[in-house]
Amino acid sequence: MRAMLLDKIAPVTQQSQILKLAELPEPQAGPDEVRIKVSVCGVCHTELDEIEGRTAPSQLPVIPGHQVVGTIDQVGTQVDQLTAGQRVGAGWIFSACGSCQWCTSGRENLCPEFVATGRDRHGGYAEYAVLPAAYVFPIPDVYSDAEAAPLLCAGAVGYRALKLCELENGQRLGLTGFGASAHLILQVANHLYPDSPVYVFARNVDQRAFALTLGADWAGNTNEPPPHGLDAIIDTTPAWLPVIYGMEFLNPGGRMIINAIRKESEEQRELMKLDYGRHLWMEKRLQSVANVTRADIIEFLAIAAKLDLRVEIHTFPMADANQALRQIRGQAPNGATVLQIE
Repeated sequence: MRAMLLDKIAPVTQQSQILKLAELPEPQAGPDEVRIKVSVCGVCHTELDEIEGRTAPSQLPVIPGHQVVGTIDQVGTQVDQLTAGQRVGAGWIFSACGSCQWCTSGRENLCPEFVATGRDRHGGYAEYAVLPAAYVFPIPDVYSDAEAAPLLCAGAVGYRALKLCELENGQRLGLTGFGASAHLILQVANHLYPDSPVYVFARNVDQRAFALTLGADWAGNTNEPPPHGLDAIIDTTPAWLPVIYGMEFLNPGGRMIINAIRKESEEQRELMKLDYGRHLWMEKRLQSVANVTRADIIEFLAIAAKLDLRVEIHTFPMADANQALRQIRGQAPNGATVLQIE
């Protein structure tokens, strides 16, 4: 099978060709696994974190990609909940132990043995992907394969961040950055909290305009004070400074939820100048989002099926995966980026 393979940790630059197109043996499904004939795979900023070593793969070489959509063409002998020919997807969670205190309390995303698709096991930048059947999900009929791919990570992890906001209807929500995740969560927030204004912070003027077309109540630059204090903010950027600006914009008791596996440019911490009185006083909360659970994906897909979300996508052939990553590294277009595998 054809696959894009990562075999070394290296910076992604405008000239780099880090991923290599390779011909590999077709993987076979084990007893509790299914094999997916992949049609598309979303491209996520986390792939940059993997390639550049901020969340390095536990094995090399590895096939990246954790927003996998395709059709089951092999079913393990112990699998009874999925069938051949079924359209399914897989997200960042490849597996967890199932028996630790985190897994048994519904927080498998915190499991010490958490395994990530496309980082710790081969992912979806390939013609076939094999995953445990328990971590594979049917795709709502209302979405094309390419539209469905971002729902599995950008949507599901963003939905987890929205839940962590503990927002009450009528409270004000902020979104810093407006890429693949934020453009989906804005629409979900408008549905779940119809009386809650949503304020978007983005450096790019096109992204700010795009946010307004999707129902944002206000859009401004990253450091631009909003018209009102905010009760919760979801940060979807790879940078530190938007977090600091956002903390200052929070109301007393406000929540800042960082929706990122890693932050780029660790040296930016020296520029943060976190001030206790301005940024943390009055019981403001700063919290990360760690990975995702199966329940997050299942719940989000059910919501997405009802809403028929507008999913903005930009597609690349699988062989152009390096170009897609370079675009994300630079100025990503509105919405999500997806590789066409077939």
